[in-house]
Amino acid sequence: MAAACGSVVRQAGANPATTETVVGPIFSPSGPNAELYGAADGYPVPDPMLARLQGNPYEPKFRVGAFSHFDELFPTRRIKRASTPWAFKYERADIRYFYRNTRSSLTDYLSRNPVTGLLIAKDDRILFEAYQYGRTDRDRLISQSMAKSIIGILIGIAISEGAVNSVDDIAQTYVPGFEGSEYGKTPIRDLLHMSSGVDFGEERDSSRDLNRLWRDVILGLGSIKGTIANIVQFNRRVAPTGTRYYYASIEPDVLGIVLRNAVNKSASDYLYEKVWKPIGAEADATWLIDAQGYEVAHGFFNAVLRDYARLGGLLAHDGAWEGKRIIPSQWMIDATTIRPLDSFLAPRKAMPYFGYGYLLWLLPGARRQFALVGANGQRICVDPGSKLVMVQTALESSDESWRLWSALVEQFA
Repeated sequence: MAAACGSVVRQAGANPATTETVVGPIFSPSGPNAELYGAADGYPVPDPMLARLQGNPYEPKFRVGAFSHFDELFPTRRIKRASTPWAFKYERADIRYFYRNTRSSLTDYLSRNPVTGLLIAKDDRILFEAYQYGRTDRDRLISQSMAKSIIGILIGIAISEGAVNSVDDIAQTYVPGFEGSEYGKTPIRDLLHMSSGVDFGEERDSSRDLNRLWRDVILGLGSIKGTIANIVQFNRRVAPTGTRYYYASIEPDVLGIVLRNAVNKSASDYLYEKVWKPIGAEADATWLIDAQGYEVAHGFFNAVLRDYARLGGLLAHDGAWEGKRIIPSQWMIDATTIRPLDSFLAPRKAMPYFGYGYLLWLLPGARRQFALVGANGQRICVDPGSKLVMVQTALESSDESWRLWSALVEQFA
């Protein structure tokens, strides 16, 4: 299958993540609207000072460069690869679907959507893997808010190990600096559900509070210093805990500090020990750290596409890997289903289409399906019933990605 635009290079031979000789991933130096995204300038990486002040997302000409070199623009903490990568197999598949009443292929999909990487896997087999805009399988591609779901996973592991007692504990139990604040008095369950009831203006007023969080916590430019001190400034409760869903990136940041105090190590080190190494990650990952050295739990994790697929495969098996339990299966069920008393989190109630679990987006319908979702089109979609995973990294969001996903489930379930 050819990539969407421009010449295509196929890499043959032994793939570094497999043990067999296969036709490898598809690479294209171009992509839809490539000139808009900086092709003429070689997909430039923005100046680090400009990147810090402008924040994210960047103007289109810098997105390819920034989204694949984020750890060159900001301080990050490294998550080491496994000493022996776990091996995918490759299997060809003819994938077709209907979009706007027209039969489409993956070539068509790539020709319409500014995707930097697309990977479809079923259990241990990669059915399709392609890259556009000159990106390759060695580029660490940005997660955006998919990182929120990683924090949720680590909280589940910490509970299974007894470092965190229960989702019913309140945050200040583990972080004395939260004592007496509204976030400190919020149960972990409600932080996982983004239902704290604390006012945080992310989806109104031009992301007023999210911009403030970036300036004060990540860049350390505010008059108040320290991550915890800046978080507890958001201290006005507008609803009882556990009664309404409201997307607020600060809530996984609260959980990130809870995790750090509970396990007494960085989120990156904990991720390496408990997930990255056990699933046989083939490449180092990186995670943005704030001005005080905490991982920014609401975003900016960076990894190669196949390692995102390994993470998706772990979730597709409800936390098991090669017969070993990594995430408790009950945690995965709790994280991706809605209790009757939490009906406000259900699909088409929490959001116009999606529901919300433990920092995971829940798809409507009878099948249990969920996704890690980030701005500008980042996706890891998971169907546990069929062990199907779709990973996408991109420059813009598109509703077509959800149509493609539903067609994949129809075809391979």
